[in-house]
Amino acid sequence: MAISKSKTRENIPEILQRDNPILRQISKEVPVEKITSDEIQSVIADMKAALLREGDGVGIAAPQIGVSLRIFVVAHEAVAMASGDRDLDSKSLALKKEARPEDDLVFINPVITKKSKETEFFEEGCLSVRYAYGKIKRHKKVTLVAYDETGKKTTRGASGLLAEIFQHEVDHLNGTLFIDNAKDIQEIPPESLTDSSL
Repeated sequence: MAISKSKTRENIPEILQRDNPILRQISKEVPVEKITSDEIQSVIADMKAALLREGDGVGIAAPQIGVSLRIFVVAHEAVAMASGDRDLDSKSLALKKEARPEDDLVFINPVITKKSKETEFFEEGCLSVRYAYGKIKRHKKVTLVAYDETGKKTTRGASGLLAEIFQHEVDHLNGTLFIDNAKDIQEIPPESLTDSSL
């Protein structure tokens, strides 16, 4: 396992940027019996902390903190939005951050088992491709099978924003960045940002 040595004073890993070769690797599966180990739980804690630090992030994959394992985390606020529990859209997600990383959802060894025939273009950004945004075609609905951080196997259907996040994060685990397939990519300076990054 390759863990990033670059950490801040708070001991939170830095998020790797687009030119780092780790982001282009196909991540390895986590042995199910190791999910509850201190090593894997530490990786998950680092991912949650790194995601919390980024005010506009809705999801993060392990390779983004230098760990080539098939794990991603979705911010609990994004799940609430996708479930219709909040009157927010992705453009106002930067206002969302509450310090409740224990509620973030963890997906280990995720596999998308179903995809809708219907697709649509989503506007995306990425914490590893800072300040670049573009339109990318995604399936409107997907079904994901994965293990949670306790080692329990789960199946979750998703549509809209959550389906978009699932597809974006699984791409990370396969060494793909959204800019590989996006159209109309624009660089937007940080001072004018209001959108969220996956």
